[in-house]
Amino acid sequence: MNQTITPCIATQKLLSGTLRVPSDRSITVRAAMLGSIANGTSRIREPLDCDDTHAALKCMADLGVMTAPLSSMCDPLGLQIPGVGLHGLRASSTALDCGSSGTTMRLLAGFLSGQRFASVIDGSDQLRKRPMRRVTEPLKAMGAAIADSEGLPPIRIGSAERPLHAHNYDMPIASAQVKSALLLAGLYAAGPVTIREPAPTRDHTERMLRSVGVDVQTQTHDNGTSDIILTPPNNPLKALDLLVPADFSSAAFFIVAASISPYADVQLVEVGLNPTRLGLFDALLAMGAHIAVTHAHIEGGEPVGDLHVTSSELHQTEIGGQMTARMIDEFPVFAVAATQAVGRTVVRDAQELRVKESNRLEGLVNELRKLGAKIEPTEDGFVIDGPTRLKGTLVDSLADHRVAMALAVAGLVADGQTIIAGAECVAKTYPGFWKDLASLM
Repeated sequence: MNQTITPCIATQKLLSGTLRVPSDRSITVRAAMLGSIANGTSRIREPLDCDDTHAALKCMADLGVMTAPLSSMCDPLGLQIPGVGLHGLRASSTALDCGSSGTTMRLLAGFLSGQRFASVIDGSDQLRKRPMRRVTEPLKAMGAAIADSEGLPPIRIGSAERPLHAHNYDMPIASAQVKSALLLAGLYAAGPVTIREPAPTRDHTERMLRSVGVDVQTQTHDNGTSDIILTPPNNPLKALDLLVPADFSSAAFFIVAASISPYADVQLVEVGLNPTRLGLFDALLAMGAHIAVTHAHIEGGEPVGDLHVTSSELHQTEIGGQMTARMIDEFPVFAVAATQAVGRTVVRDAQELRVKESNRLEGLVNELRKLGAKIEPTEDGFVIDGPTRLKGTLVDSLADHRVAMALAVAGLVADGQTIIAGAECVAKTYPGFWKDLASLM
């Protein structure tokens, strides 16, 4: 499917209105897994209904959890998950299909390493290209009988005849998925599991584990590293009662769109404002963006608030180190913002972009160049000179949901029409994106 974007200014419309973007994918997937091994029925209100969460719930159903029909995910009473307890899962008769969800595969790898049955975890052709050794190697060190396929999926996990080892792991690269996999494996360990991360990453797993009664401590050091220490539970996990906030990563496209579009005025409600996810927010504020937070409160241990975004004149910035880790998923749309900023914007320490759903580093550079952006790749990031008057043309989504939506934002400020090939890939996390974008135009 191709999608055509016509600039608002060309049709004499303003980007304005109020929107609740879809709920957080990361939180929904984690809730599906932890709710499945809790005691009692968990209630997940406003879960995200998308390809990735369908895959996670289907995997849990194949492991013996009576998850609700997928069609009921948007029930106002919430998604009901009757937990089977820490040791109540059963072997699947087939390989667990994670679709294209790297989050589901990596978290399941940790989750299943402590089970007393064997499993195979597989996924789409796209997922089979993503690196898994960063998860399988530390799990092996914990005693898991786990093997990848030359560093890639599928992953095969043998039966755990005894608890996994207590373990200290110094992560070479900051990754919330790797951290989360090891923490979930730690539920089945004989002693504490300590993970040192070189920079802060999203901490949804730690927050949710605490909410079900697991002892998880975080110790931050002066050099910017942090130790996350999980003590395996002696008691059953408590059922969840959770309202999933709107996903900041989905809101990011409209935050940037409103920031760079003339005379824009957009309200985004109930957005998750977890500090470990707000790298883009902080970067845009430093660049001069006009973003106000209202109605700030806490939902299920997660900070939530409404965002009011209006047009602004952005200027250049430099991103690296811990800031890069805090906005790794938002770089496609951040790059679009940088094309409209005055001066040279530099991004460093973003080599992780090469192993996302696509090679976002090289792919994004190529597609933005088609629109006329002055962008040059570097070994671990890119450099953008702006502001640049973009010109609409045919671009490719690269079958990457975040690239497709970022290109749509670029199309809003490009002269003429922008046609995005393969635009249906947004269904991975945001099936209603095109409808929501149209509602603001």
